[in-house]
Amino acid sequence: MTVSRQGTAPVSMLTSTEQCSAARQLTLAMLALGLLGLGLVWRWLAPEQVGVSQLLLGVASLLVAVPVMRSAWFSLRYPSLHGITDQLIALAMLGAWATGDLLTAALLPIIMIFGHVLEERSVIGSQEAIDALGRLTRSQARRVQADGSVLEVDNATLKAGDLVEVRAGDRVPADGVVVSGQASLDTAPITGESVPLEAAVGMQVFGGAINLDGLLRLEVTRTGEESTLGKVIALMQSAERAKPPITRLLERYAGSYLVLVLLLAAVTWFITNDAQAMLAVLVAACPCALVLSAPATAIAGIAVAARHGILIRSSAFLEELADLTSLVVDKTGTLTFGTLRLQAIDTAQEDQRAMLALAASLGSASSHPVSRALAGLVSQDQQWSLRDIHERQGLGVVARTEQGEAALGRPELFAQLAINTRPVPGHDGPIAGLALNGEFLGWLLLADSVKPEAQQALEELRELGLGRQLLLTGDRQSVADSLAQEVGISDVEAQALPEDKLQRVLGEIDKGFRPMVVGDGINDSLALKAGVVGVAMGAGGADIALASADVVLIGSDLRRLGTCVRLSRECRRTLQVNVIIGLGWTLAIVAFAAFGWLGAAGAMIAAVLHNLSTLLVLGNAGRLLRFQEPLLKL
Repeated sequence: MTVSRQGTAPVSMLTSTEQCSAARQLTLAMLALGLLGLGLVWRWLAPEQVGVSQLLLGVASLLVAVPVMRSAWFSLRYPSLHGITDQLIALAMLGAWATGDLLTAALLPIIMIFGHVLEERSVIGSQEAIDALGRLTRSQARRVQADGSVLEVDNATLKAGDLVEVRAGDRVPADGVVVSGQASLDTAPITGESVPLEAAVGMQVFGGAINLDGLLRLEVTRTGEESTLGKVIALMQSAERAKPPITRLLERYAGSYLVLVLLLAAVTWFITNDAQAMLAVLVAACPCALVLSAPATAIAGIAVAARHGILIRSSAFLEELADLTSLVVDKTGTLTFGTLRLQAIDTAQEDQRAMLALAASLGSASSHPVSRALAGLVSQDQQWSLRDIHERQGLGVVARTEQGEAALGRPELFAQLAINTRPVPGHDGPIAGLALNGEFLGWLLLADSVKPEAQQALEELRELGLGRQLLLTGDRQSVADSLAQEVGISDVEAQALPEDKLQRVLGEIDKGFRPMVVGDGINDSLALKAGVVGVAMGAGGADIALASADVVLIGSDLRRLGTCVRLSRECRRTLQVNVIIGLGWTLAIVAFAAFGWLGAAGAMIAAVLHNLSTLLVLGNAGRLLRFQEPLLKL
């Protein structure tokens, strides 16, 4: 019975008004139960005063009749699967009144209301999970003022560009980039990662993480609903309201089901002339367990996924994940970090620390991607003092130091400065030379590094049945081939434009494969949308890629792709068991009721058995909450 939700989707998020309504109905049910008990005691103590006993039972039935009839009327105006239950209970109550069975008229809705309360308490706590996440978004922040003073403010007042201070024990108030300091952050509430994140200058951090030690200063990048945690909450709410495919299928035949139940009840009454058997059929046919089987399973799966740092936009995609047969994956920002890092140094110098400090100092003076990558090699307090800085467009940077003129840039820069260099090493990536006071110090070789978990993640997907794997990238063929060999992918398509990626994904589908498409950039958005399931890397992904994806990995850990597939398959097995419980149990109770095997109190026994089946379905769905991914090791 769903009187507190008045025909809305099962296991849905209750508003404060609906919660108050549910509390009132529980109060009415308890009062009615008291009156019903008093009436039965009166009938036992004074059997000759039948009128008083009937009056007490009648008042008890009237108390619970109001929410029952109101829900039934609402379900007539706004048809839904749960509305069928409301209508059947109302009809059973009217039938009990018509036959003069006031005991059944009172006890039947009381049992159903209490059953509904147990259902709400057992429903896996999706609302509590959302509320808990919501509490992470509400905190105090220490905003750094223009004069350097620190002011405590509500984090809801923060704007992009604000500078905030996060001390040990504080919760990070919003998404931001570390501008100074170093600390360990507990990101488990957002990414599901149990190992603390070591935050350093230039690193992006998520609002809601807890600073375990150290002192950080962050430049705020996103707040409120635009923050990573805000998107987690929005996606969970959206997924909770979504209807799984099996629910939509059941809704299509809801009207026919109601007619069938009414005909069965009429035939039962005609053959047996037993009003209790007819009422028992109406109650037993309430499809709560079957209706809840899919949503309860889906919400449990979505809640578990969120706990592991995986956002699934809809329960439909949760089901699709179970049947994937191939993988189409992007390179930059997906298999790799998407940022340049120093890979090697080609030099004859012994003091490489001094070289790195000089390179970082010159890199800080330029906005070029190579310079920005070098700027983070050492902290600011270790960098050299520069003056007379000149950036030569497309070539590099030249500046004066206490030890003479320093230069950082391409080989052409040193030709212009008449500085003899070492031979340029062969390298599939950017190269920057470094010179000081006319002496060439060496070459700095940069590259986009492969994520350490990439090979393990792809191997795990192959074991799960995604043996066909394709690397799609806009990068050069040599770079793509080198990466593919490192991570174990044999099929490579390089220098691919967004349209090329889209056509390749569509081609995979035409060949009968069901591809999972994984990417993070703007050029991946078309392919993400075209795949059976599109997965975006949430930590550094472009907004359009996140919007196009069906699944978002908050922490961008590729090993969670295997978690998605395993969880989906576990959800499908749970759903199959739930459907068997819901359908089989309902048919069995209806059969027992129709043949009169439930006895003189058939309607009440049917109500108890109905609630038991509902709790079995919810309990089975709740087992998903114990799902754990294998221990992630690098």
